[in-house]
Amino acid sequence: MENSYIAIDIETTGLNPKQDKIIEIGAIKVIDGKETDSFAAFVNPRRDLPDRITALTGIRGEMLENAPDIEEVIQEVMEFVEDLPLLGHRVIFDYSFLKRAALNWGKVRSWEKQGIDTLTLCRYFMPEEEKKNLPAACRYFHIPLENAHRAVSDARAAHLLFQHLTKSYKDRRPEIFREKPLIYQIKKEQPATKRQKERLHDLIKYHKIDVSVQIDHLTRNEASRLTDQILSRYGKA
Repeated sequence: MENSYIAIDIETTGLNPKQDKIIEIGAIKVIDGKETDSFAAFVNPRRDLPDRITALTGIRGEMLENAPDIEEVIQEVMEFVEDLPLLGHRVIFDYSFLKRAALNWGKVRSWEKQGIDTLTLCRYFMPEEEKKNLPAACRYFHIPLENAHRAVSDARAAHLLFQHLTKSYKDRRPEIFREKPLIYQIKKEQPATKRQKERLHDLIKYHKIDVSVQIDHLTRNEASRLTDQILSRYGKA
């Protein structure tokens, strides 16, 4: 379908999809250039929310306490997206977190998507000296962005930005407006084993330390990293 896509944005506990977690997902369904539906959900990251993330997004830890886990949300996201391409400002960032969740919890073997990146478009059509993050691009092109760093607002802003760029510049460079494969390689992760969880609980108890994550919701790799960090800092139990 021409000019049809899912504008998507996520908020996270940090920038590394291997270690950080999604806390909010927002998506706008666009068919033939018009918004037809929206999706919004908080996600419980099962860890403390860094103060810098609260300062950036306005999302507080207590807002996530009763939110569903990612395994409950990701299936809804995939159903909402259907076969449409993803659109976002630096869309590979959002896709990397979502694909990791899809493979780990979405009961699929692969989730390969096409994408359109408004950041790439802005680099073509904005002056070099101008900042090109989403708020800056919206200011430059006079696109409304009422609640920056909240998922639905950012997703809608990316959609409106794309529509503006399409009307203004697509005739000049039609090839860069086409969706392209989103490349992010990941292997399915497994939940932490019972032995790993017991080892972590023993270390935490022995050294009388607090950790910011909930042990029962770690993957094997996350549990191994946390164990190594504790042993490196505090020594063996």
